[in-house]
Amino acid sequence: MDHASRVTDFMSARIPLAILGISGRMGRTLLAGIDNSTDLKLSGGLDSADSRWVNQDAGGLAGPSAAGIVISSDPATAIRGAQAAIVFALPTGTPLIVAACVAAKCPLVLGTTGHTAEQLAVIDAATKQIPIVMTSNFSLGVNLLFKLAELTAKTLNADYDIEIFEAHHKHKKDAPSGTALTLGESAAKGRGTTLGKEGVYARHGETGARERGKIGFSVLRGGDIIGDHTVTFAGPGERIELTHRAHDRMSFAQGALQAARRLVGKPPGKYSMQDVLGF
Repeated sequence: MDHASRVTDFMSARIPLAILGISGRMGRTLLAGIDNSTDLKLSGGLDSADSRWVNQDAGGLAGPSAAGIVISSDPATAIRGAQAAIVFALPTGTPLIVAACVAAKCPLVLGTTGHTAEQLAVIDAATKQIPIVMTSNFSLGVNLLFKLAELTAKTLNADYDIEIFEAHHKHKKDAPSGTALTLGESAAKGRGTTLGKEGVYARHGETGARERGKIGFSVLRGGDIIGDHTVTFAGPGERIELTHRAHDRMSFAQGALQAARRLVGKPPGKYSMQDVLGF
């Protein structure tokens, strides 16, 4: 067998993945993660119709390993031949992407946040037909933080006020971040309540004393901050702080790629990173 044939056989054994939102920050990081893997390969890419990368060779983004793959603005075209798709894009595009994945029976790793109730309903309906991993954050450390927030809230009584702070780059469009909201939901679960009942998202003017049991949020947007999250439990005479700071997007990308690996062959359903990581 010649060298070219060996390379072809080696690549054919890899799991083909479609990256949707391929030219974005996370899309490019996912491409680097695929390039550094031994069991994955790029099979297709999606970008918005007004992107300069549409109809261009993905090799221009990812290098020689993605050469020959043309970036599309059509979800159905982008996922053709993929065993799983990963999307980090604006939530407005989610319904079309989900519909294409359902039609192709393609498992979906959904990293997009900020969905409306109607968009979430589309996703929930799709989980009856395909497996979908949906989470606000793919980082191993952040998913540990979710569990720690729940356990800490369960252990401490309501004398400990819960406040969640998050910081992201100035281009992030939703606030609080999906990760911050999940932290709030985790803490509320630990307290035996819901974030819908206890969440406080704005303070201005004469707000009065803090109500017992409330879960507060504060947000910073600026610069190129990748993602910082802190859950504070402020009690009588002491303060407990649980913090995660992301230094590189690759931690998120590796989690998303692991989720894609785990989805291949799974039955339809809604999966979390807790399922992927076996927590």
